[in-house]
Amino acid sequence: MSAPAKDPESEAGDQMPAPVSDSQTYRRAFGDLRTGFNQRELWLHLGWQDIKQRYRRSVIGPFWITIATGVQAIAMGLLYSVLLNIDLREFLPHVTVGLIVWNLISAAILEGGDVFVANEGLIKQLPSALSVHVYRLVWRQLLLFGHNMLIYVIIIAIFWPEGGLHWTAVFAIPALVLILLNAVWVSILFGIIATRYRDIAPILGSFVTLMFFMTPIVWTTSGLQQMGGEAANRAKLVEINPLFHYLDIIRAPLIGEDQQAYHWYIVLGFTVVGWALAILALKKYRARVPYWV
Repeated sequence: MSAPAKDPESEAGDQMPAPVSDSQTYRRAFGDLRTGFNQRELWLHLGWQDIKQRYRRSVIGPFWITIATGVQAIAMGLLYSVLLNIDLREFLPHVTVGLIVWNLISAAILEGGDVFVANEGLIKQLPSALSVHVYRLVWRQLLLFGHNMLIYVIIIAIFWPEGGLHWTAVFAIPALVLILLNAVWVSILFGIIATRYRDIAPILGSFVTLMFFMTPIVWTTSGLQQMGGEAANRAKLVEINPLFHYLDIIRAPLIGEDQQAYHWYIVLGFTVVGWALAILALKKYRARVPYWV
């Protein structure tokens, strides 16, 4: 007996790819970011409560972080200005702003990798967008950054730059906005990866520690260049460190130094690529995060 003929329509249907789940679409990924931002009353309140809860029954509250950062900046400034033979008037503002900005950047990496695991209870019980927890983290770090900026005001008033602050100091504002935008995509991307693979968190901790010493925070590139020879050549290696460019776009205008446009181009390039990766990760794995935490 001859085999029955196949229906052309059914044969074509067998060859069609399986439909993509609606949860794994760019529409849902962008919708999560938009919905989370619209729930700003929630994450603004939660971020502020995080700080209040952390310093509950403390007399001076979050200003303990300000004091700790100020003591660290002064101690490192006094020590390394002697070791590197740099004028304290020039070096202390450099270290102070470097530490303040570094605290913001490192928190985005370290706490960003733990953002979803730390909010396991809310993710499983509260019907909200995943991005709410990311916005909450960035908002909390912005509040701490604002507290630490009091140190900058005091230091810059005491060690006023010889040439004064240029009008380009206003570029520190868009630079801060750009860093916050990067903090969002870093928290999304690393948060998703570290939720799936728990070994990522300690790796990020080691990475941040290493990058602290590789980034000119307690040392300066100009100091190495003035040494000449091999030290000057090694100073050029800092250019391959992306965190150096993030640091420079906000530190340079705040301490009265000239800004270099290429730092902005590099940061903008990393911002575009980083957001593309974060949205892709949000598209593919957003629905799986509640099962991974």
